Amino acid sequence: MFKFLHAADLHLDSPLRGLETYPDAPVEQIRGATRRALENLIDLAIEERVAFVLLAGDIYDGDWKDYNTGLFFSRCMGRLREAGIGVFLISGNHDAASVVARNLSPPDNVRVFSTRHAETHFLPDLCVAVHGQGYAVRDVREDLTRAYPEPEPGMFNIGLLHTVLSGRPGHESYAPTTLDHLRGKGYDYWALGHVHQHEVVCDDPWVVFPGALQGRHIRETGPKGCTLVAVEEGRVASVEQRELDVFRWFENEVCLEGCEASEDLLYRVRESLEKAREQADGRPVAVRLTLSGSSAMHEHLHREKFYWIEECRNLAVGLGDIWLENVILRTRPERDPATELESGSSLDELVQAVGASELTPELFEEIPEIAELRAKMPPELADAFVFDQDSFDLFRDEIRDLLRARLMGEESPS
Repeated sequence: MFKFLHAADLHLDSPLRGLETYPDAPVEQIRGATRRALENLIDLAIEERVAFVLLAGDIYDGDWKDYNTGLFFSRCMGRLREAGIGVFLISGNHDAASVVARNLSPPDNVRVFSTRHAETHFLPDLCVAVHGQGYAVRDVREDLTRAYPEPEPGMFNIGLLHTVLSGRPGHESYAPTTLDHLRGKGYDYWALGHVHQHEVVCDDPWVVFPGALQGRHIRETGPKGCTLVAVEEGRVASVEQRELDVFRWFENEVCLEGCEASEDLLYRVRESLEKAREQADGRPVAVRLTLSGSSAMHEHLHREKFYWIEECRNLAVGLGDIWLENVILRTRPERDPATELESGSSLDELVQAVGASELTPELFEEIPEIAELRAKMPPELADAFVFDQDSFDLFRDEIRDLLRARLMGEESPS
């Protein structure tokens, strides 16, 4: 029997985005989160006495500002070396050979796969063969696994791959492949990277995304960590997800249905924030708070929008180790004035048209100024500059609320 750890998407020294402008934000915790998550990975590997660690790409987050990022990684790998633990590593799109211009030689327990062709590394004492290939350039669009070697007979075969698989929302289509193709290779375990949400794609054979080691912004909510795998008699005996993040992100929706007074609103917000804190198991958290539902508080909330945002932030600060990434108002009035308009009137038709309006990511992508702005960005920023559907749902609702309020002569939500 032996065990190994499977991790990916460390994005070492990548900043956590969304809290930078807050004067009371936990700056040091934010800056050091990715490093401390990696230290947790090393501690877990030593504690579990694993035979080796798999790192499935995006160890870094683009070119280093200085050598400290590489030196820190080497020190962590050195701790594994002292414990007799090997490491198998491939580069991904963020740390491709064409992206990280400066590189440091890792300790001799780290085996870095070629970026020119697929290859195999062996652990003969364990009868393990690890197959993989790193990214030579950032934009890999072909299926790398077509050149992966055939499985080694009588050995436990692992495929190490940084891929979008057959597509995942919010992720670029790098090194696409299919589950059927992976299964057809005949390997025992596929250690994937690139998708930041943990997912067991298949258990025959095991095809696993461990997710990112540390969430870095509001699109990476919930627990983050790595996968611990136990192998007995040449077969996977167990697969466990272990939480290693040190700072956690949440999206909480608070329904204000039936909420009549300020005290009711604050009680519900407090309950939601306390629940996030409990789920974080002692970690500091950042929360995007959405207030929704039909409520008598609607007009007051929108009329005094900035006051209520600060009131919610004040409540979070008072609870300790909770910061609000954003407060979004999606409430509705208990009585919709639009229903009282004369059917077929010009104002009625205009209000109906606003309500039916559509904003889509594709619409904004077609704006020439947006394309020009993206072209001027560094690649790592351009990847993050994504018009996702959630953002557009938010923008569409806020724009509709604003237009409807103006048309109906109500107070402006802004």
